[in-house]
Amino acid sequence: MATTTAAQQRKQARIEYDAFIRSCPTNQLLDRISDKWVSLVVSALAEGSMRYSDLGRKIAGVSPKMLTQTLRSLERDGIVARTVTPSVPVRVDYELTPLGTSLSCLLSAVKDWAELHIEEVNEAREHYDTSSEAS
Repeated sequence: MATTTAAQQRKQARIEYDAFIRSCPTNQLLDRISDKWVSLVVSALAEGSMRYSDLGRKIAGVSPKMLTQTLRSLERDGIVARTVTPSVPVRVDYELTPLGTSLSCLLSAVKDWAELHIEEVNEAREHYDTSSEAS
């Protein structure tokens, strides 16, 4: 019976990842990055480093609690870096890590798609609602 090294086990595990399986870590990651606040925070930070208050102003409708939770989860996942500068008051900046930058291309594209196609989606919704009422 051949033994495998830790590196070989990790390589095999990567091959076996399947996001369609609920318990797979990739499924859980997709769940995280598909959150609307995550996509808006990542898209905002794609423009460059921002302070917490700047992010709160840029992202309309996000509560302080949700912004804090989102930033913490993104920091935990290695997508956002938090830098504390000792001053009075303390300055905290957020920026994308290289991993976050690679994700921002995708999420910014989804945001851009939504902005470009919202009228078509609204028309489709109206058509659907009208035909559903007639049925």
